[in-house]
Amino acid sequence: MCLAIPGKIVELLDDDYQYAMIDVSGVKRKVNVSLLKNEGLKENDWVLIHVGFAMNKISEKEATEQLELLKAIGEQEEAMEEVKGYQFE
Repeated sequence: MCLAIPGKIVELLDDDYQYAMIDVSGVKRKVNVSLLKNEGLKENDWVLIHVGFAMNKISEKEATEQLELLKAIGEQEEAMEEVKGYQFE
């Protein structure tokens, strides 16, 4: 199952808002944020990630709720495996 996973921006990696380093429950990965470049992204913002792309900017409350939901339905480990597979180099 493919799920949107919340992650916190820890660093914007370029001035063109193409990539950011995102922390998802302690796992940091380079994620493409170009779909949200007009959203005024900054460090500590939360985004929903799907297959390596940030799809939506969300609140910290929404991120917490999504993480709790993933845990409740037993999908947290699968979601973390998906995050670990992101490769933008």
